[in-house]
Amino acid sequence: MKKILLMSCLLLLAAPAHAMHISEGILPFGWAALWFAVAAPFVAMGLKRLNDLSRDDLAMKPLVGLMAAVVFVISCMPIPVPTAGTCSHPCGTGIAAILVGPFVSVLITAVALLIQALFLAHGGLSTWGANIVSMGVAGSFTGWFVFRGLRLVRANLMVAGFMAGLLTDWATYLATSVELASGIRGEAPFWPLVSKIVIAFIPTQLPLGILEGAMTAGMVVLLQRKRPDLLIKMRVVKENEVPTHA
Repeated sequence: MKKILLMSCLLLLAAPAHAMHISEGILPFGWAALWFAVAAPFVAMGLKRLNDLSRDDLAMKPLVGLMAAVVFVISCMPIPVPTAGTCSHPCGTGIAAILVGPFVSVLITAVALLIQALFLAHGGLSTWGANIVSMGVAGSFTGWFVFRGLRLVRANLMVAGFMAGLLTDWATYLATSVELASGIRGEAPFWPLVSKIVIAFIPTQLPLGILEGAMTAGMVVLLQRKRPDLLIKMRVVKENEVPTHA
């Protein structure tokens, strides 16, 4: 199964499309360094959080490894955006943040992005920090806050999961637009340039966000039916929310 997933991913990426994420050399050194500085404490906190969780539960690292594979495969689905000269793709960080928390999700994202940059030429090493901030930090925390907020007001799992996935995807590309504009604007006004980049992504990112919302909702509901114990352990649901027939 792993070989099939890997081959499918490589086939999808074989076309000479534009690179996913922010490509190598797009951002000036100063901006690239700034995004590294922003990303570093989140990655460090993710590593600390993972170590803390692993001490209490030995099954945590395998779960995190599985989520890293999910994020890697989902974000290996490039959709060309001719109006932006790049590619869109789902993120997968929404479901990761829901299950293992936003900080560990940032760490997962950093690993997935590093492998893609090193072996698949997607993104870049100089722009690794910026890609972590957009996909990992902005995406993970948006998804986590949206999901937890909706659950606090008693939204069901499907609605909360859908909105978390949807807004995770859109937040990622809003952050990417800000990063691109900050690095390439020159003398151009900043916010008008951000708006132009956001508009360029709309043709693909609008439906992709809806797709990612549906995927996230489906994963959460499936886990509720098949592995409610996992959701209870990760404090995603309470015991009284588990179906009696599970």
